[in-house]
Amino acid sequence: MINPAKLIKLKGAWDRFAINHPKFIMFLNAVKKDVRQEGTIIEITVTTASGRSVSSNLKITDSDVELFQEISELLNK
Repeated sequence: MINPAKLIKLKGAWDRFAINHPKFIMFLNAVKKDVRQEGTIIEITVTTASGRSVSSNLKITDSDVELFQEISELLNK
């Protein structure tokens, strides 16, 4: 069972993240409809402070689309 207090805490953390990183939130809003389609490929590269880069990608499945919908509803976005 989901702890409502933890959900409220998560929502607050997300709101702070959105304030700290508005361009990333704008990016997510721009691609959110495309991402919610099976077959979409998401690729991400992380570069550490020391300059090391790690990249990965994933292809969205039908169950991923369902998960994104649930998260969207949870965050009222």
